Amino acid sequence: MSAPQRSLGLWMLIALVIGNIIGSGVFVLPAALAPYGAASLLGWGISLGGALMLALVYARLAHIIPNHGGAYAYARRAFGDRVGFIVAWSYWVCVWSANAAIAVAFAGSLGSVWPAATLTPLRSALCALVALWICTTISLAGVREAGRTAIVLTLLKLVPLVVFGLLGLGWVHASAFEPFNSSGRPLVSVASSVAALTLWAFLGLESATVPTDVVIDPQRTVPRATIIGVTIAGLATMLACTVVIGMLPADVLHTSAAPMAEAARRVWGNLAGIGIGVVATVSCFGALNGWVLLQAQTTLAAAEDGLFPKCFARLDKRGTPWIGLLVSSVLASGLIASNYSRTLVALFTFTILLSTAATLVPYLVTVLAWWRIDTTARRWRRLVALGALAFSVWALIGTGAETLLWGAVLLLAGLPIYLWQRYAVK
Repeated sequence: MSAPQRSLGLWMLIALVIGNIIGSGVFVLPAALAPYGAASLLGWGISLGGALMLALVYARLAHIIPNHGGAYAYARRAFGDRVGFIVAWSYWVCVWSANAAIAVAFAGSLGSVWPAATLTPLRSALCALVALWICTTISLAGVREAGRTAIVLTLLKLVPLVVFGLLGLGWVHASAFEPFNSSGRPLVSVASSVAALTLWAFLGLESATVPTDVVIDPQRTVPRATIIGVTIAGLATMLACTVVIGMLPADVLHTSAAPMAEAARRVWGNLAGIGIGVVATVSCFGALNGWVLLQAQTTLAAAEDGLFPKCFARLDKRGTPWIGLLVSSVLASGLIASNYSRTLVALFTFTILLSTAATLVPYLVTVLAWWRIDTTARRWRRLVALGALAFSVWALIGTGAETLLWGAVLLLAGLPIYLWQRYAVK
């Protein structure tokens, strides 16, 4: 056993947050948002506002409680072991199932540039598995190496995304946003639907709070990285998606599997379309690298507290919790392999559903934990937390009955482990 080394600085942590938020969603969301036209901006505003309020709550808790583990540490501090385990288990399932989704999205992006790589469902699954295990190997090499990789990959996708969004503004057609609400549904319903769709694009806002045990000066670095990362990633994603909706005809946008690449191809030529496809591939790989780094840290705190099996707390000579890392990657691999016969879209949708169901519980419990822990907070902080609480409850309800059912099944799956750790081991 080795003590974990504090290797992640501010820029590495900002890159981790941005990289984990900007993954696959920004490149496929415009097609899903197309039916709502300019009214989709209402949903974007709600999602961005909710994400920023949640980020402020996480940032405040990270300043008050320097423990690593993120939402788990806050839940356990506020409500005890039982709720702490529920949050740790739920977030862990979220992380490794998200990795399966992002690996599948990577395969889809690679297929748009190199079609032969995903010619069959088996090839697509193999591409996803290879990407997952390359990122696992990077994390096994150490936290610093994974952090440096995160900086490089984040720059490689963030800069082209922002440039695309800014240049694309000059090619936006005002007629694409007319009528304002092309769906014909009530604006409240439109905002709710769009916010539910964009929720996936903001998962990862809490990334900086999880590996605080390996962060330099965590009480200062984690809050700053959280706020800066969420703001940059949110604005860049919102800009790029809105610009794509304004660049493409509605009939093309509705049916395009790669709307951003299609917009670039139509305006600037085939090479530009290929370039966006490459950026999307790099983006997915960068997000996968960041989330794999998190899965190595997610189970560590719970294992050290005796709520997860002790083997998850074992560190190698580089301070990496290697068993938790490998077990998580094996589970993600199993999820990909067991569903490889599905199409890429169906597999991606399935894994997103699983991950979203698992992450909403930690968000909600974290806000409730803040109310119990930060009893002397100023009025404006309480208003922010109230907004974050309302957003979390609304998002949980808005995901639908099927998602809630999956969430319940996932929580029940962890019950035997909790009972074993609680009673048999002790």
